[in-house]
Amino acid sequence: MTALAHSSGHRAANYAKTAMLMAALTALALVVGAKLGGSSGLILAALFIGGTNLVSYWFSDRIALALNRAQPVPPGELPEVERIVTELATRAQIPVPKLYVIPTGSPNAFATGRNPEHAAVAVTAGILDLLDARELRGVLAHELSHVVNRDTLISTVAGTMAGLISFLARSIFWLGGAMLGGGGDRRRGGGLAELGVILVAPLVALLLQLAVSRSREFGADASGAELCDDPQALASALAKLENGVRRIPDATAPATSHLFIVNPLSGTSLRSLFSTHPPTQERIRRLLGQGA
Repeated sequence: MTALAHSSGHRAANYAKTAMLMAALTALALVVGAKLGGSSGLILAALFIGGTNLVSYWFSDRIALALNRAQPVPPGELPEVERIVTELATRAQIPVPKLYVIPTGSPNAFATGRNPEHAAVAVTAGILDLLDARELRGVLAHELSHVVNRDTLISTVAGTMAGLISFLARSIFWLGGAMLGGGGDRRRGGGLAELGVILVAPLVALLLQLAVSRSREFGADASGAELCDDPQALASALAKLENGVRRIPDATAPATSHLFIVNPLSGTSLRSLFSTHPPTQERIRRLLGQGA
């Protein structure tokens, strides 16, 4: 009971952190839009946010699966995986997600879809060779927790907004003060501010997006451990996956790296602030504490 209450407290903190980060992303997008064109730019930014998020809402799952060359699994082809997914989905009280396999030796998995009714879980060929059934169950519980927690939608919105902010900042660079209005004195006085927006806004947007992603991974670890009732299995799987992607990194679709349970670029990518995932050792430490 204590462990459960402890993990629930972690989840609540992660939800609050995610909400604040998403609010910061939204505010940053609106500020950049206002800098681009005053009140008109502010309205334009709001329309862009709504439009791009609407497109992402409907099509992000198909895009993510296609970019990673994921193939639907015919019924009966992976009976053990199908059994585990069905069991966990039943425990989570959600429809059974569609199952896909990615033809790569890099061990990994991700979930996508705008809601539990339109969810999909993709596993790589490598993860099926690397993990035993207990560890695979822990990984699949983690992915189904992303679906239950609506993390797939949150990550898509965060990525879309970060991309929009970068686009607006580039627009300021190319258009200069032409859209800002006002006389020469105003434009000269705002030159440094424009430069600051151009340089700083995309970086801040990226860091906020990555912070959202890391927060959601901690939350899915805690929820997944509860769903499978086996934190040690998920911790063991994470340790194996971390070593696995170091040996066989996968750069097929870097834009979707934040979706996977471990960073598929771990063999080559930077860590710390610029990582899409929290440190694996910290994730394992929390899981082992959750099971204590």
